[in-house]
Amino acid sequence: MVHHRRGLRRLINNDELVAAVEHDWTTAPLSPKRTAMLRFAVKLTETPGAMNDADADALRAAGFSDRDILDIVEVVGYYAYANRIADGLGLETESWIPE
Repeated sequence: MVHHRRGLRRLINNDELVAAVEHDWTTAPLSPKRTAMLRFAVKLTETPGAMNDADADALRAAGFSDRDILDIVEVVGYYAYANRIADGLGLETESWIPE
């Protein structure tokens, strides 16, 4: 997942925070809003059939708009799709992709 790490570093621009998130995002010093988003994303990834209105309501309570929630769902869904394609085809990270 080197390419994901690179994107995370670019977005967060804080190597210590990236390392903390990679180690255990649940104990990383993240804002309540980011924590709510990650909790939602993990649930959608691991148990999509268990999603319910309360999950979206928790994001709204954290300050996300309905458009934000749609964006989060689309990004989580896209990564699930792309990772399954890559895994299903046995693709490996290109050697030229830097960490």
